[in-house]
Amino acid sequence: MKQNKNIRIKNIYYMLSYAFRILQQSNFDEVATEEFDNTQNLFAAILCKGIGQQLKHGLYREYQYKLEDIRTVRGRIDMPGTIRHKIAREQELTCEYDELTENNLLNQILKTTAMLLLRSREVETEYKDVLKKEMLYFSEISLIEPSFIQWERLRFHRNNQTYQMLISICQLVLQGMLLTTEDGENKLASFVDDQRMCRLYEKFILEYYRKKFPELHVSASQINWALDDGIGTMLPVMQSDIMLSRQNTVLIIDAKYYSHTTQEQYGIHSLHSNNLYQIFTYVKNKDTEFAGRPHSASGMLLYARTDETIQPDQSYQMSGNRIDVRTLDLNQEFTVIAEQLNLIVEEFFGVNSGI
Repeated sequence: MKQNKNIRIKNIYYMLSYAFRILQQSNFDEVATEEFDNTQNLFAAILCKGIGQQLKHGLYREYQYKLEDIRTVRGRIDMPGTIRHKIAREQELTCEYDELTENNLLNQILKTTAMLLLRSREVETEYKDVLKKEMLYFSEISLIEPSFIQWERLRFHRNNQTYQMLISICQLVLQGMLLTTEDGENKLASFVDDQRMCRLYEKFILEYYRKKFPELHVSASQINWALDDGIGTMLPVMQSDIMLSRQNTVLIIDAKYYSHTTQEQYGIHSLHSNNLYQIFTYVKNKDTEFAGRPHSASGMLLYARTDETIQPDQSYQMSGNRIDVRTLDLNQEFTVIAEQLNLIVEEFFGVNSGI
């Protein structure tokens, strides 16, 4: 059972629109009003609009190193290669130079993803027609093997920052939806895997709170270990998913996206032990930072709801701190999802969303 089948496709778009603010711009209005029956059509629609917008501004170009045998001087002459040509009585020079080209990794990723969507039977003709026209402008751009892409090494700056959302969509498609058939061909599955959806789920909640509650400090902060002697060699980093704070009140949220929200042994359901240990550790170490001052430090495991009968909804008092375990149903109207997220802030901070 793939848990993201229990998410309305429209809600994936809303989650993306908070994770990437560019989707809230007017040129994506049509996508926001469409109904999609699968994620492939959703991603194809976003890429159609996004690539079209990028073509209006021009495809990103960057300098690439070239070493080439040519008849006229360009750039710097490579002497060893040129001498070999002279010895062979060839009228060529070996030159090295930098060339400004559109055939770079970012555009290769866009083209590879678009071509994969074009081959999918799940993608509707209207999106394929648009992608085909757009790909005419990519004729000089090479395809790339998806498994060779080192996503963590991609860097965005002023000249290519408009690609960030598009490349993130491509990563969801190429990493989360890509299957390899027995004959070695690539095809698309009808779902995005849990690992990629988990990252989107975390990013969505973080950015939702940032936008809706400007009076709170919203971050994905690291938490310091409460060390007696200050020596923390080899201790792992405590990286929170979402941390909400206002004055001396803190709520740490760990967003969890699993196929099963509980673990079962001998017919008895219980919380995932590692998740509970982790959030408790985060809260207790954060708690010590207040050094006796009046404060409130709480934690919450916020699971994406599955279709299982038993869903966690508990509040615990542990060594002076409150730890909640809740579920967020993503298979409902987005207004209801937003209301649930708003109520969490109202409950812990007494703050209502003004938006």
